[in-house]
Amino acid sequence: MALTSEEKSEVIKQFALHEGDTGSPEVQIALLSQQIDSLTEHLKSHKKDNHSRKGLLNMVGKRRRLIQYLKSSEEERYAALAKKLKM
Repeated sequence: MALTSEEKSEVIKQFALHEGDTGSPEVQIALLSQQIDSLTEHLKSHKKDNHSRKGLLNMVGKRRRLIQYLKSSEEERYAALAKKLKM
């Protein structure tokens, strides 16, 4: 369910704006998207895992808020991220 450090570093490397960037909205949205995909697969086989489902809903909400922030503040960066993530 959780991302390994190698997977995280790959995502960070792909979406970072500059060297050492781990906190930009693009990186956070990409990491949350990876975690959401992983947790969704887990919940397909464990339908009664309500604790993980609540965590999934929290992550989806956080990602949605980050996307809204990026869309309202930097339209070009949002468009580039949407193209990379195929949103």
